[in-house]
Amino acid sequence: MSSEYILEMRNIVKTFPGVQALRGVNLKVRRGEIHAVVGENGAGKSTLMKCIVGIHPSTSGEIIYDGHIMENYDTAKALKMGISMIHQELNPVLSRPIMENIWLGREPLGRFGLVDHKKMYGMTVEVLKEIDLNEHPKTLLSTLTVAKMQMIEIAKAISYNSKLIIMDEPTSALTEKEINQLYKIMKRLKEQGKAIIFISHKLDEVYKIADRVSVYRDGEYIGTENVADLKIDRLINMMVGRDVKEMFPKTLCEIGKVRFEVKGLSCGDIFHDVSFNVRKGEIFGIAGLVGAGRSEIIETIFGIRLKNAGQIFIDGKEVHVNNTRDAIRNKMALITEDRRQSGIFPVLSVLFNMTIANIGMFTWKGGLLKLKQMNKMGEEYRQKIQVKTPNMEQSVENLSGGNQQKVLVARWLMTAPDILFVDEPTRGIDILTKAEIHRLLSHLAGEGKSIVMVSSELPEIMGMSDRIMIVHQGKITGIVENRKDLTQEELMAYATNTLDEYKKHQKGAEYAQN
Repeated sequence: MSSEYILEMRNIVKTFPGVQALRGVNLKVRRGEIHAVVGENGAGKSTLMKCIVGIHPSTSGEIIYDGHIMENYDTAKALKMGISMIHQELNPVLSRPIMENIWLGREPLGRFGLVDHKKMYGMTVEVLKEIDLNEHPKTLLSTLTVAKMQMIEIAKAISYNSKLIIMDEPTSALTEKEINQLYKIMKRLKEQGKAIIFISHKLDEVYKIADRVSVYRDGEYIGTENVADLKIDRLINMMVGRDVKEMFPKTLCEIGKVRFEVKGLSCGDIFHDVSFNVRKGEIFGIAGLVGAGRSEIIETIFGIRLKNAGQIFIDGKEVHVNNTRDAIRNKMALITEDRRQSGIFPVLSVLFNMTIANIGMFTWKGGLLKLKQMNKMGEEYRQKIQVKTPNMEQSVENLSGGNQQKVLVARWLMTAPDILFVDEPTRGIDILTKAEIHRLLSHLAGEGKSIVMVSSELPEIMGMSDRIMIVHQGKITGIVENRKDLTQEELMAYATNTLDEYKKHQKGAEYAQN
């Protein structure tokens, strides 16, 4: 192999029971380049990466890394050889501090073989400096936001001093400021001669940061192109095999009377005096920067967090929601932000994951399950939502991220909710599945359901919402009655609580033009 390439994968095949995930795919990564890997969910991207790091050894094919054929190796050996990976689904040790998470399994040892905590502290300070993260090394992971946990994972990968770093959806939970910081880190690593494989469903990121891009579809290799020479419509066509014209298929629905209302809702120091209403057939968007309190608002409404003030009304009647059972009893449903941590049961079947929220419906008095009814309804929703799975007994962890998300949607639709809360409904899923989820939400609104959607993606929140509420540091900065009256710049001004300055600047610009 030419020394130009740090990694070359030839004719890689990977077969799981009942599923051929990879069909003779290829990948070449140059030294000192940022190489994007894109494709729909189920295209085989994550599986290919797991073959590189030894999590899923390939069934056949050849992997050559740094001039050596990789054979009979595991993740530990891959790390020693200089390959590290930041996984899409975070698995931090929440009860332990930052420094122990970064150096887990390779703690510096002092006299008598005991862990040298002082040295570990100093090493952690240095690696956190590299990513400009101002956190104390002894801070518990459980106290951090998902975004900061993601940054800790990036710090951990850098700490291995790897020659090849794989980043699987590293920006999915980051703010715009943190994303820009990550770009700086990636460019710095590239200048040091390190290679980065960058998986992202956000095509604008590919064009901002990547040198080349490899495309995969349905477990097959489609091609590799220089990003500078590739038009976005061609890239989308390579990914999905056809043009995707409607990313936000929001149909006009009949908006009815107010179904759901919150008055003066507060939760500790997280958010204060939140009031809004949602009408029948409406998609109500909640926007704001990560950490603004968006997710916490809907978690409090749903009974996951305890409120210390405020009232909740459904159809004009006050309801008391003290836990999730109360919420479900009042015809509410919640698809959470992090499907891995608080959504799916990874090792259990697709069928179980679909039916668990409504398990009482499928249980006889003696406690036995009505398996025939479970299978019938599970299959009905599998077809309705187009979940791609070889069978309903497949472990849900073996499905792509987009199909896992569809399983969660099916789970909550089985409870026949009137009010559906969706938190980051398309995070980490591909461009085509995003359109499918958007189409489904629009269809549900058309059936008269009230939908509250939290999203960090401005095009999504603006493309799908009828009205938008913007939150900054736990307080509402505005509710925009018509999404068409709002620009992305204005929404960001609301989110950063700088609307007055933004308007002054706009007036000044208009005056200068005249």
